[in-house]
Order: sequence, then C-alpha cells, then structure tokens
Amino acid sequence: MKFTLSWLKDHLETEASLDEIAEALTDLGLEVEDISNPAARLDQFTIGKVVKAEKHPDADKLRVCQVETADGPTQIICGAPNAREGITVVVAKPGVYVPGIDTTIGVGKIRGIESHGMMCSEREMELSEEHDGIIELPSGEVGQRFTDWLAENDPAKVDPVIEIAITPNRPDALGVRGIALDLAARGLGTMKPAPQAHVEGAFPCPITVTIDEDAQQNGCEVFAGRLIRGVTNGPSPQWLQDRLRAIGLRPISALVDVTNFFTFDRNRPLHVFDADKVQGNLRVHRTKGGETLTGLDEKQYTFGPGMVVISDDAGIESIGGIMGGLATGCTDETVNVFLEAAVWDHVQIATTGRALRINSDARYRNERGIDPAFNMEAIDLATQMILDLCGGEASSTVIAGKVPDVSRAYRLDPERVQSLVGMDIPEAEQRRTLTALGFKLEGDMAQVPSWRPDILGEADLVEEVARIASLTKLVGKPMPRMKTGVPQPILSPMQKREQIARRTTAGRGYNECVTYSFIDHASATLFGGGHDATMLANPISSDLSHMRPDLLPGLLQAAARNQARGHMDLALFEVGHAFHGGEPEEQHLQVSGLLVGRTGPKDVHGAMRPVDVFDAKADAEAVLAALGAPDKVQILRDGPDWFHPGRHGRICLGPKKVLGIFGELHPRVLEAMDVKGPAVAFTLFPAELPLPRKKTTGRGALAIRDLQAVERDFAFVVDADVEALTLVNAAAGADKALIEDVRVFDEFIGGSLGEGRKSLAVTVRLQPVEATLKEAEIEAVSKVIVEKVEKATGGKLRG
Repeated sequence: MKFTLSWLKDHLETEASLDEIAEALTDLGLEVEDISNPAARLDQFTIGKVVKAEKHPDADKLRVCQVETADGPTQIICGAPNAREGITVVVAKPGVYVPGIDTTIGVGKIRGIESHGMMCSEREMELSEEHDGIIELPSGEVGQRFTDWLAENDPAKVDPVIEIAITPNRPDALGVRGIALDLAARGLGTMKPAPQAHVEGAFPCPITVTIDEDAQQNGCEVFAGRLIRGVTNGPSPQWLQDRLRAIGLRPISALVDVTNFFTFDRNRPLHVFDADKVQGNLRVHRTKGGETLTGLDEKQYTFGPGMVVISDDAGIESIGGIMGGLATGCTDETVNVFLEAAVWDHVQIATTGRALRINSDARYRNERGIDPAFNMEAIDLATQMILDLCGGEASSTVIAGKVPDVSRAYRLDPERVQSLVGMDIPEAEQRRTLTALGFKLEGDMAQVPSWRPDILGEADLVEEVARIASLTKLVGKPMPRMKTGVPQPILSPMQKREQIARRTTAGRGYNECVTYSFIDHASATLFGGGHDATMLANPISSDLSHMRPDLLPGLLQAAARNQARGHMDLALFEVGHAFHGGEPEEQHLQVSGLLVGRTGPKDVHGAMRPVDVFDAKADAEAVLAALGAPDKVQILRDGPDWFHPGRHGRICLGPKKVLGIFGELHPRVLEAMDVKGPAVAFTLFPAELPLPRKKTTGRGALAIRDLQAVERDFAFVVDADVEALTLVNAAAGADKALIEDVRVFDEFIGGSLGEGRKSLAVTVRLQPVEATLKEAEIEAVSKVIVEKVEKATGGKLRG
C-alpha cells in the first residue's frame, strides 16, 4: 500500500515529522517497507541564474555559460537548446550526485574549456520524463535550495511516498483514511472530518440493475449505480494525476482516475461503464462456462462455470469486483457514464481471480474485505467528484439486493489487558483508544465499526488497545518461582502413551516415518477404506485422494521406495491417526511397525534369517508392556484380511477388546504395494488399553520374592491342529497363585508320533510365596497341570 504524506494529511491534522510517522506505523503493525523522499534526494541542488551565454568556440551545439550561484559566478558548459542568458536554472555543483544519470558531478574540460557543474533537466533529477531542455524557473533567488523552492511552488514533486505492508487481517488499512485513523488513535494528530456528499437524482435512471437468485448467495450482496449524463471526460486535474503517479498508477482520464482515487483513499473499488455502450440493463449472474470477455487490460478471459459477472442484454461486460470489460470502458469521447458500487463475496472474488489469473487493485481489496456500510455513501461522493471535474447531471440511484448488516458488539473487560498482554492500561485510556478507532461504547459493550472485519471477539478488543498503546512498552519480568513439590502432569494419558510408544519402538531398532494422512484409492481399499466418507473433496493430487484407514499403507509405500533404491532390509514404524469415517471423531490413534527382509546383515556366524511372525509378536508385546498392558492377554485369530490368514494373531482382552494385531502380511498386499518380502507387521491401539484404576504420581512397590522358584518341563502329544495357546492357558490355570509363567520351548512333528500328531514342550515356573516348596507339593501341582492340559487338548503326557 503506497500513499503520499500530503495525501495522509488530507485526513490527519498533524505536525509529526516523516520519521515519527514511519516509526509509529511500524509500531502499529503497518510495517513501513520503503520511503521515497525526493527532498532528501535533491537536497544539494541550488538555484542559479545565467548571466551570460556564448557559443562554444569548438562546438556548434554547446554554450559556455556564466552562471551566478551561491559561491559566485561559475562557468558551466551546457548543450541544452534553451540555455541562454537571463534564465533561472537548477545547478548541480561539483560533488553533487545526479540521480537521473547516476553520476556525481566533477570539474571537467569539454573541448578544452573547463566546466564547473551542471544545469539540470527534470529527467536528470527524476522529477519527470521531460528532457528537451534544462529547467527554467519562473522565479527563485540565487543560492536558494531547489527543494525549498519546490515546497513553495510545486509541493507535489517533493511529496514523500510511504509504502507499508498490509497483513491480511487489516483491509481497513488499504485506504489512506484507515491509516490516518490508526495514527490519530496513537496520538500523532487529529482526524479531519470525512468528506460528505448527498446528490439528489435529477431524473430516473434509465438503466436498471438486478441480481440473479443464484448469485445472491455467496456472490453479490448489493449492486448499486446511477447514470451521470452530459459529462466532459478528459485529463484529470494535476493534483489527482500527481497523486496517482506518486503511487505508481498511470493517470488515464478524469472518470477512471476518480475510481482509482477512491480505491486508495477509502478502500472502495468502483467501476464506470460508458452508458452509451451498455445495451439494455445490467444483471449480476453466474456464468455457465465457456463465455469470454476482453478485459480493460486488452486480454481475453474464458470463464468457468459459476463465476460471478455483470452482463447487459448483449452479453458479459465486467468481471464482478475484479475488472471491467474493454467494450464498455470509458474513453475521452464518453458523454454518459454509469457509476457502479457493489459488495461482493470475498471467497468468490478470490476463487475467480485465481482461476483467471487476474491481479487487480479491485480484486486485492474486494477479496480482503471492504466497508459494506460505505457502499451508498461512496456512490454519492464519487458522483459529486465526477460532477465537479467533468460536469453533467446525475440520475437517481438504482439498487439491487441490500447492504449486509455486519453490526456486532463484544464486552470490554479492562482487566483482560493485564491478563492477556501483561500491560497496565487504565480503563479510561482503553475506552479512549477504542473510541478513537471508531468503536462505539455503550456501557461495557463495544460496537465494532463496519470497516473492521478482523474484530471477532473480546480478545481482539484487547489487541487493539495494546497495539495502540505500543507493545514496545512491555517490560520483561522474571518467571514466578515454581511451587515446591511435584508439579501436576502436563501430558494427557494418551499423549503419554504416544510418547512411550515412540521411544520404545525406536529403542527396538525401528526408524520412525511420518507419512501423509492421505493415500490413493487403491491402497485405501486394500486396507478396508476407500469409501466415499473418507474421500477428499479437493485432493492435492490424485495419489492422495482418501484419508488413510491404517498406517501400514504409508509404511509399505515407504518400504517400496527404499527397496527401489537398494535398501532391502527395513524396520519402519509410525505413530499417528487413522480414519474410519469422515467426521472429526471418526479417527483413532495407531502404533504400527513394519519389518521387511532379514533380521540383519550377512554374518559369518549365520545369525541372519528372514523376519517372521514371531519378530512382529515380540515387538508388539514389548510396546504393549511399556504402555502398561496387562500381563494376561489372549492371542486370537480372525484378523483383518490384509494379514496372512494362518500367520497372524489378535492381542485381546476378551474376544471384543483388541489391543493390537501382528502377523505376516498377505502376499497379494505385498504384490499390490510392490514390496519384496518377507514382510511382517504389527498395529497397536493405545486407546484400547484400560487406564489405571488409581491415579498416582509414583510407582508401585517392587515385589521381590526371597524364596527359590522351581521350574518343571512337560511334553504333551496332541493333535496337529491344537494351538499352543490352548495348552499354555490350561497349564497356567492349574494353580494361578503358584504358577508364575508357562512358556513353550519345543515343538516336534512327525517321526514316531504318527500322522496328524505333534509334541509341544512347556516350561512351568512355580514361585512359592510363603514357604519353600516340598517335593510332594511340586508333584501335586504337576499332576493337576497334566490333568488340565489333557482335558483341554485331548492330548497325553509324552513318555
């Protein structure tokens, strides 16, 4: 956002210097990016008078001039056609830098004659593009600084230009008056009364305006305009041209320059149609797609479906809120003009602007937010300026839609400034600040001005008060001393479990992955997802179209990429959320690990082997143990179909409480994901683990038994389809108080056992509690173990 100092002073009565204003703007959050001050650039140029001018003896186009300067008569050689005796000129003495030619003037000889300086043109001083001759001043005293003369006679040429950065939440600062309001609230001056105008229509407007029903919703809320007939278009006055040039705009004509003026002066984009080129009436509607328009920038645009445009009876004439069409644009021949002001939906503006790749001042402001309450006032103000500059007669105003009601109020709590910001600001000062910014205070309620769409709560009121008071006044204070004792835990149980799972899995040699929460449809379908509820409406790519139903697809894709680069043996894990639906609550935390290839590099001792289901089981149990899972769990079948049907298990607390799944991945899944096996994996569900019944900050007492444990081995011959878990559970149930652990240590199939039979050997650990076990007690427990196992499995103790 650029503006000149004099433009700012049209709204702000201030004696503050340029440096004070720049410092205040940055402190207020309107960061000054650049200041262009012509007075500083031209400070060393002075006024001189040519007292004698003679032709150079060796050059027809050069003149040897005697110039009266502050240091006395000086000889300067000049090639300008208007260099002659008696004119008042601008002199650059030796040592002065001339910006237009990027040169520091020195004493030199031209065709054998010395020249002590330079008489300058406007282009050499970067005042304009004029370079047909040197500057001839109508007045001025010899020795006077040229910038002082400009300040008195042509102040626009030394008017500083300030450029500030505007954050997206401050659209009000896209108008000079909004910037002045902030400075006045800071105390750098007082606001001048806003210009007022009310133009009564002299005749009914012959052009009507309408908004289609489908364009009213999220399109155009109000569309207003009026006809001004009998205007004389042409160049705008010099003061208006100077302001537009100063901020980088090219003056076009009085009608167009008026709309540009209000765009920057009040953040109010307007548009003017040549009414004689408008056929019939104007209508705001959405495009069907495929229509075209040549814009004012002489480029042709093709519309997609649903874009909001303005059409007359002949077709589209303007892109609503972004750019007008060339066919109905105003020219020097324009006699009748239709002035339009509207309030557009900012999302619609942004979407259309991006699609058509148009960056205009109107789009920039409309998509960030303008003051809707100023819409009708802007029509009158712009009408009055057109009448003043171009003459003519105005019609009554025609309106479609209605001005949106953006009124809202929030409670002002003076104590919140201290609690939120840490600044001690008296209540009276807080109220004064908000009033100066345009808020209306009624008791403890603050009515938000219509031009501040960024104020959306009580905390925003506090921010405004602190911003105007200056956050530089914050004083650093030491943190209060911590209270003695153990602090309350900060992490929730689930956050703690997530942290423990990461540390434990990484400690077992896995590398952590962080993959996208989105995967392709085919991979999602492989793992039980891919339905419409988890499909993204606007995916960033076709390969990321669905929310992931499980973490394993992302890990398998990572494994495939690594294998393609020669890394065949992998241990990867991820902790994150998977999604079983499209609603926020339809997600769950998972811990997933993947082992691919072999257990380690080739070894002379033969320790390397392919990974198997028991590697995944061991890692899953280790992580669950770290998370606090109970010791007694069941391993059941019937896991999801992306695991091998016969080489997997569900870790359960009862048939319905699933803590995790481990196993070998199904070959068709590995083939679909382009992963070369073997590959085993586990998936754990930390939320399914029961929480501790007692919440304590300490650990339980360590239980150490001082009595000798006894281990006994048993081998049972059972049918080949009997699961080892059935045998282990039966043995453990023989005496739950005495039996501490049952572990399978051998399996034998075939030989003398016969077809369909196998031998399972287990070690049972007996841990006495009160007294050392005697042989009779051990035999009694052994007998019960044999009975329980034989009953549960139908097997026999192996002889």
